[in-house]
Amino acid sequence: MKKPLPINVYEAALERVSQVFDTFPNVTVSFSGGKDSGVLLNLALEEARRRGRLPLTVLFVDLEAQYAHTIEYVERVFRRDDVDGYWVCLPLNLRNSVSQHQPFWTCWEPGESWVREPPDLPEVVREESFFPFFRREMEWEEFMPAFSDWYSRKHGLTANLIGIRTDESINRFRTLHREDKQTWGGRKWTTRSSDSCVLAYPIYDWGVKDVWVANGKFGWDYNRTYDLMHQAGLTLAQMRLCQPYGDDQRRGLWLFKILEPITWARLVGRVQGANFGARHASSTLMAFRRAEKPEGMIWEGYAEFLLETMPPPLAEHYRRKIDVFLRWWAKKGFPEGVPDEADPKLESGKNAPSWRRIAKVLLRGDYWCKGLSFSMTKRERERQTIRALKYLDGRK
Repeated sequence: MKKPLPINVYEAALERVSQVFDTFPNVTVSFSGGKDSGVLLNLALEEARRRGRLPLTVLFVDLEAQYAHTIEYVERVFRRDDVDGYWVCLPLNLRNSVSQHQPFWTCWEPGESWVREPPDLPEVVREESFFPFFRREMEWEEFMPAFSDWYSRKHGLTANLIGIRTDESINRFRTLHREDKQTWGGRKWTTRSSDSCVLAYPIYDWGVKDVWVANGKFGWDYNRTYDLMHQAGLTLAQMRLCQPYGDDQRRGLWLFKILEPITWARLVGRVQGANFGARHASSTLMAFRRAEKPEGMIWEGYAEFLLETMPPPLAEHYRRKIDVFLRWWAKKGFPEGVPDEADPKLESGKNAPSWRRIAKVLLRGDYWCKGLSFSMTKRERERQTIRALKYLDGRK
């Protein structure tokens, strides 16, 4: 249950950041170039300046396919005298939801024609041997906690500040408030990741308007991409920055084409399916909002047709998931098989099985089958990536 505070969110964030600096001799900021991490960075810089603890250590993981204005903003940050840290340009494995033939792509992959060259700054990390924990094609979700662990082991007790706001998604709210996590002194806005490292989320209770009020009131620098998004008619809640090919992020691909046409031209040549995703990610062709099937065909037959048109490794991946889905529901009261359709509300709430649900997963390119109540596993991710790459090598 949310509990109102006697102070505003800005004052609460200042108190949290101050508490962090009181306790932790080392403080880092995870910076994405977005509005939330930008506000948090400014809060942390002001506190570090008051205490004479500059420069502040900042981590930016560069995913290559990003807005030019984002990179310009990050460069302005790293050229500041009060900022030091790591600008990471290493080959990380990222999801590509707009192509069946390339379900993953690797940013900064050696031998590829990159969207742009890494900047010429001393903080830029390009050598794969720089971090002892790094391995080529590791996931971003693996890299971040590994970095925190490495940094705290090297420098001692560390707090890593992260600009997550819980009003952006229910999953973020649940993650922050789950009862089974270890915290720093019972503070729910923290997560203890190891004996020497704590993750802290000082602006977790901010709203999107709070972010822009702070930028305007204090004159803080920010990513100018948001100005272009505003001019394109996006609401404040719709303005999001992230790698463009993810399952949720692909619906914003069209913005690259409008806001930065030069960057867009490079994106199309860098990752398979970019142009297709920009055209159809928000259409019924990829089951956005609703799914459609050919006239005269049932959903089960349409799902089978979609599977037959996929590359064999990808079709095999989906068939395994579908088989588990069908067997689970057989135990729950559908021994004769799931229906072709069910009540749409029950389907959307994942409370009823149907072949329409299955077909939607295939149409959306929902690789991890979240629409069938699955989630990604590390072992499966690595296995499927290797098999898909082998298949692609055979086609060349």
